[in-house]
Amino acid sequence: MPVSSAAGQRADEPDHPVSHLPLPTSARLWLAFVNTDSAAQASRGDLLRTFDALLSWLHTEGTLDEERTSGIRRRALLQPAAAAAALVDARRVRAALRFLAERGATSERVRDETIVEINRVLGRSAGTRRLDRLSDGTYVRAFVPTGDAFMGLMIPVVEAASDSLAADELGRIRRCADPRCHRVLVDTTKNGRRRWCDMGTCGNRAKAARHRAKDMLRGNVVPSREPHAG
Repeated sequence: MPVSSAAGQRADEPDHPVSHLPLPTSARLWLAFVNTDSAAQASRGDLLRTFDALLSWLHTEGTLDEERTSGIRRRALLQPAAAAAALVDARRVRAALRFLAERGATSERVRDETIVEINRVLGRSAGTRRLDRLSDGTYVRAFVPTGDAFMGLMIPVVEAASDSLAADELGRIRRCADPRCHRVLVDTTKNGRRRWCDMGTCGNRAKAARHRAKDMLRGNVVPSREPHAG
């Protein structure tokens, strides 16, 4: 069964706030993959703690259909060592892509090292590429791996990162400006000034911090009330 590498995006979509827009085709998948790590998911920990969790994530993101997910899960039971090795490799790819997301726009060395990692993954899996039509009438590029079922799992992810490099999108890809947040994002705003992964959390925290700082400068800080000793 084919593995979808990216979903199409209509060029005439309205200019809504970023939180309501799908990420660019070339960035959505690999940035979501980066954001599965323990740094970005501090409250829940690494989302890819097991090989089965990796398969579930890929299935949820649409890179594996139900039939292939079930087949690889059965094979993992028969080849646990190979499945464990595939998980280690996926985490290695993720670490490289985090460097690309956070530093790729300003570091040629990071870009070159990530290209080596991408080509390592692309070069080890045999398969065919095709164009598929989805039920909603849109089209996706697909990769149909042959041979080792585990080796092609990262193909859609690294191809998405390749697309971002080719489309020169790295200038709009960055880490959230909240120092406590490790999520990476792509800025789809027209002015290119998006700083927060989510205005409802990180953006509001920053806004509240600015207000507190202004109140302190103005001497308007309300002292905290300490309970009276009984």
